Amino acid sequence: MTADSAEYMPNTSATATGSTWSALGKSLIWSEEFSAPIAWGSKWVGDRTSAYRYGSHNPDDNKLDWLDPGCVTVDGGVATFTATQAGHTLQNGRQAWRTGLLTTEYSAEGFRVRTGDYIETRVKLPCGTGAWPALWTWKDGENEVDTFEYHPDNPNLLELSNHVNDAGAYHTDAHAVVPDRWVTIGSCYGEDCVDWYVNGERVFRDGTGVGADWSAYLILNLSLCAGEYHPAPSGPGPVTFAADHLRVYR
Repeated sequence: MTADSAEYMPNTSATATGSTWSALGKSLIWSEEFSAPIAWGSKWVGDRTSAYRYGSHNPDDNKLDWLDPGCVTVDGGVATFTATQAGHTLQNGRQAWRTGLLTTEYSAEGFRVRTGDYIETRVKLPCGTGAWPALWTWKDGENEVDTFEYHPDNPNLLELSNHVNDAGAYHTDAHAVVPDRWVTIGSCYGEDCVDWYVNGERVFRDGTGVGADWSAYLILNLSLCAGEYHPAPSGPGPVTFAADHLRVYR
C-alpha cells in the first residue's frame, strides 16, 4: 500500500446505501443473500480459481490455501467459511489448510462486475490468528481490485487496493473495523476513480480508476497466512469468517 489511512478520513457527506445507489440511477442487478444452499456450479465455484497457480491450491503470495467447497456452509442467511489444517503439503513444503472460496469464474452464470458497478458485502471480521479474508476481483491474470483485505493482527485496519492502476490505502477505524463484529464494506469501480465505503461512508478515493472497458469475476474467500507478513495460524483451527450478503448495483 502507498497511502496512510490518516490521509483519508471518512467523508460523512458521501454516504452510500442500496437506496442511495437507486436514487443515483443504479439498480440491484445481482446478489447473493445466503438464504439458500450455495448454488455450486451454476452461480459459484469453490474448488478452483485462476488466481491460484495450481487452481485448487496456492503456495504463492504467502498463502496456505487448499480449496474445499465443503468449507463454505450456509445457515440462517449467513455463509460461514471455515479453515482447518489439511492432510496436504504445498509445493513449498508448508502444510496446507483446507479453506473456503466463492468465485463466479468457471460458473455457468459467469457473472462479472464491470466499470461503473458498485459492490458491497456485509461480513463478520474474524479474530483467529492467520485469518486473511477478502473480497476481490480477478480475470485473465490481472484486473484485481480488492474491496477489502483484513488481518486480525491489525484489528482495526482494512487494506483497500486497486491493482489495475496501482493505488490503495490502509483505512483504520477503531469503531467500525473490529474483530468478531459485523461491518458493511463496498467499492464503486469508476473509470477514473475507485471509491471505497465502510458502513455507508466513503473512506477512500484512488484517483486512478479501472478504465472504460474493465470487467472481472468476483472472489470472496478466507485465505490463511503463511507467516511472512502476518502471523500464521497458531494451532490446528478452526479459523472462521462469515458473510451475510453480497450485492452489485449497476
